[in-house]
Amino acid sequence: MEFLSRACAGGAGIDYFLQQLVNGVTLGAIYGLIAIGYTMVYGIIGMINFAHGDIYMIGAFISLVGFLLMSALGITSVPIAIAGVLLFAMIFTAVYGWTVERVAYRPLRGAPRLAPLISAIGVSIVLQNYVQLAQGARVKPLQPMVQGGFTFSPGGEFHVTISILQIMIVLLTLSLMAGFTYLIQKTPLGRAQRATEQDRTMAALLGVDVDRTISATFVIGASLAAVAGLMVTLYYGVIDFYLGFVAGIKAFTAAVLGGIGSLPGAMLGGLLIGLIEAFWSGYCSIAYKDVAVFGVLVLVLIFRPTGLLGRPEVEKV
Repeated sequence: MEFLSRACAGGAGIDYFLQQLVNGVTLGAIYGLIAIGYTMVYGIIGMINFAHGDIYMIGAFISLVGFLLMSALGITSVPIAIAGVLLFAMIFTAVYGWTVERVAYRPLRGAPRLAPLISAIGVSIVLQNYVQLAQGARVKPLQPMVQGGFTFSPGGEFHVTISILQIMIVLLTLSLMAGFTYLIQKTPLGRAQRATEQDRTMAALLGVDVDRTISATFVIGASLAAVAGLMVTLYYGVIDFYLGFVAGIKAFTAAVLGGIGSLPGAMLGGLLIGLIEAFWSGYCSIAYKDVAVFGVLVLVLIFRPTGLLGRPEVEKV
């Protein structure tokens, strides 16, 4: 009890609550985009891509390089610079995602399930050390580019601030989710992905290019991770080579919480993890926010291993 009283002694009031809600929704949008990559790969090949967090880290570094290139080219318009860097980061990060699939997963597709998992962990370590050697171990700063926001005080005790960047992050996430839902439900690629997820052998017999479909899934997941990397670079203004490890584990927690293999579940899990982290940091000790998040993972795995929106896996006989 003494530990809890020391750890949880945060502020009070409706204004303070609303501020943490805004912060949690913003953070949850970022986690949700990363979690989609985990849940997509698991849905289509039945395995976790443990290198996905480092793909997100690569996206953040590519975004930083993109902003430096925009500055060198004399592009001073912030909207044009962000749009250009977004496209730049998605394209180049997608190449990394495609490479991970070709190197770590495709050669081991017929191997025991443990082999590609170990291979993905090896790729994760390689990517971390590659970025550390290429960019250095020090944190890389970025000057604030999107400033301004809206301030209001419904309770009169605390000023609630919603920045333009937070609004942009949430709107961009919603737009990507709407576009991605349309892609999965209405396009030939989406139908091929759903067919491959249900029965890879039958999908191949019916003319679906399974290898290309799986590669496209890795590419899409990496592109969304690049968007998350750009967002976190703009939002926090500092990145380092270790960025992907903790964020990747939290996004994996979000995917498990929402229901691994469920796209709406990934976004719901990301939102919940973001809210848990924000409210714990606001009302309790920020030093234990990771303990709270991973404690949720343990509880979900014990009491509801399929997640909130997940369905029990049916064994085919």
